[in-house]
Amino acid sequence: MTDTRRRVKVYTLNEDRQWDDRGTGHVSSGYVERLKGMSLLVRAESDGSLLLESKINPNTAYQKQQVQGKDPSVDITQDLVDESEEERFDDMSSPGLELPSCELSRLEEIAELVASSLPSPLRREKLALALENEGYIKKLLEIFHVCEDLENTEGLHHLYEIIKGIFLLNRTALFEVMFSEECIMDVIGCLEYDPSLSQSRKHREFLTKTAKFKEVIPISDPELKQKIHQTYRVQYIQDMVLPTPSVFEENMLSTLHSFIFFNKVEIVGMLQEDEKFLTDLFAQLTDEATDEEKRQELVNFLKEFCAFSQTLQPQNRDAFFKTLSNMGILPALEVILGMDDAQVRSAATDIFSYLVEYNPSMVREFVMQEAQQNDDDILLINLIIEHMICDTDPELGGAVQLMGLLRTLVDPENMLATANKTEKTEFLGFFYKHCMHVLTAPLLANTTEEKPSKDDFQTAQLLALILELLTFCVEHHTYHIKNYIINKDILRRVLVLMASKHAFLALCALRFKRKIIGLKDEFYNRYIMKSFLFEPVVKAFLNNGSRYNLMNSAIIEMFEFIRVEDIKSLTAHVIENYWKALEDVDYVQTFKGLKLRYEQQRERQDNPKLDSMRSILRNHRYRRDARTLEDEEEMWFNTDEDDMEDGEAVVPPSDKSKNDEDIMDPISKFMERKKFKESEEKEVLLKTNLSGRQSPSFKLSFSSSTKANLTSQSSASNLPGSPGSPGSPGSPGSPGSVSKSTSQMAAITTKGGLVGLVDYPDDDDEDDEESLPLSQKAKLESS
Repeated sequence: MTDTRRRVKVYTLNEDRQWDDRGTGHVSSGYVERLKGMSLLVRAESDGSLLLESKINPNTAYQKQQVQGKDPSVDITQDLVDESEEERFDDMSSPGLELPSCELSRLEEIAELVASSLPSPLRREKLALALENEGYIKKLLEIFHVCEDLENTEGLHHLYEIIKGIFLLNRTALFEVMFSEECIMDVIGCLEYDPSLSQSRKHREFLTKTAKFKEVIPISDPELKQKIHQTYRVQYIQDMVLPTPSVFEENMLSTLHSFIFFNKVEIVGMLQEDEKFLTDLFAQLTDEATDEEKRQELVNFLKEFCAFSQTLQPQNRDAFFKTLSNMGILPALEVILGMDDAQVRSAATDIFSYLVEYNPSMVREFVMQEAQQNDDDILLINLIIEHMICDTDPELGGAVQLMGLLRTLVDPENMLATANKTEKTEFLGFFYKHCMHVLTAPLLANTTEEKPSKDDFQTAQLLALILELLTFCVEHHTYHIKNYIINKDILRRVLVLMASKHAFLALCALRFKRKIIGLKDEFYNRYIMKSFLFEPVVKAFLNNGSRYNLMNSAIIEMFEFIRVEDIKSLTAHVIENYWKALEDVDYVQTFKGLKLRYEQQRERQDNPKLDSMRSILRNHRYRRDARTLEDEEEMWFNTDEDDMEDGEAVVPPSDKSKNDEDIMDPISKFMERKKFKESEEKEVLLKTNLSGRQSPSFKLSFSSSTKANLTSQSSASNLPGSPGSPGSPGSPGSPGSVSKSTSQMAAITTKGGLVGLVDYPDDDDEDDEESLPLSQKAKLESS
């Protein structure tokens, strides 16, 4: 073999940071048993003594040192020859690389040659060509059998390094040989003998005895069958046999990834063209006589088949899903999803997700067509909703996946954009008529009282998912969701969830209302005001007390939005009905700002000229979103509120099912001081002694037919203004703090079923400010 040594000068850095000349020698590389790896060797030119021995670290970047100057110890110093390693190797090995004879005794030399060739692209190319031309791989695999028979561990370790190195050459032609039917198991055998492991792995045993190939539908094409076997084994080599590649090696396995990729493409294409195979597959899937184990195998095969399709190019994927659609995959899924086997249903859900993610319009078209023939209960989309609702997983993993699919199906952004927007109009009309009642059933069933009837963690998670989807509908749908919310009084039922013990669910309910308010739609605003739907929010705010948390911030943000956007109707409603409950919150200026807005509105009403001038300025600042309303939506807005589509009046069902006296009166009516003066039996005062004055903070009163309480029934330590509490004057700026500290309070029950808080004036003579306890309890009791 050609001498690859090179003449070099060796210097070492001493303790004084000076370079000592060690002499001139020849450099070479080779495997050193003592160092357990390929090493750099420099032997003296004069006597052959070892000047340098260093193990080559593959993670270290080596570079050629440039000439710094002349050696003053000699008269003539040889200049470094300016030639690249590629050029020198090309000269050394031209016209090609000469491989050592493939013998057991030369395995170490072969391993060293392969390892030394990997860093250089030109050397890798020459080595790959040599391996291809000489049939070298098959000769190596013959030696592998000899080494196993002789139990030659050292030879097997060398073969591991050689085969691993050949993988890193990244050549398709070599892979074709290695992954052939006659060679692949021997290649896997060589990779069982990793020198870094104390014992060899049993990959071949797993592939031949444990991993069984099942033909759920007999495959008549031997080429297809062989391709499936090959792909599975190569995938196994990539995932399980080869060690995790380093950053340097990752790019050197790109051809292996491509080999697997194109194999999958071929398999999908060959199966897709086999019409008999697919016909038998779907026939057995939907046949009631098929046993459960067989059906599970069929569904798993179809799932894997769809997963393979993700490797196809867009136009090929179009043809693939069109073929499955023509074969009846959606009706088959409908049958499978109705079965009792949880594993079968789970696999069917995964298949359905492939279809929805690829072509949601195809799924929408199918469900609208079947609605003309089947009842709502057996519609495919309703089966999906029911599986979401009935998910038994404590973490609701399946429900989360299904909710994402439903969201994709009802998303107008991926609906076909035609001139008349037919798909959006037709599908949303279908969904709200046939499916929305199924989706909201758990919500309506759980919110019949003032608090959630079932408030465990799994139920709360499910309701949160439903609310997330409804919030999405509020944002992206138009009159469909608006008509549904108002007619079914959905917002009132959602706000019941603000009384949940699970903060995340209460926040979901608040976020739903915040999304509605964010639309600044007067239809929604009138519904909110007529049904006094700020009451649960104010109640939750007061119950939260002085705690500075997400609930506190989210509620304040909602009122701040109303103030900043100057939503006049809601501003007036909040101030006129809830001001007394909120006026003492002074750690933010939101509520005082709302009051100022309200006063400015009243001022403009008294001064029309000023109002007209401000409206001109406002019209330049605030504009509606530039979007074209659909014909049906335009007709909806032009229709009188009590004469909506389908002949249903868009009014809260509370107005239909309750008398006026059964609806909770506005809080402000029971907060007004005029009421206090007219009838002491129907009023409640909350007073303060902190400043030595007696003045009402706010008063709460409810009609005799309701049991709703606005203020918290927690201890006084959670009430704003409690001495020593986070919201006390001693903690300025604390959320929940009020400008006045509450005095000692007692709960009373007044006539007519009115409930409230009073402060007894007579107690002022007995207890001065210094003798007040640090914590006092306040309660609301209904008669």
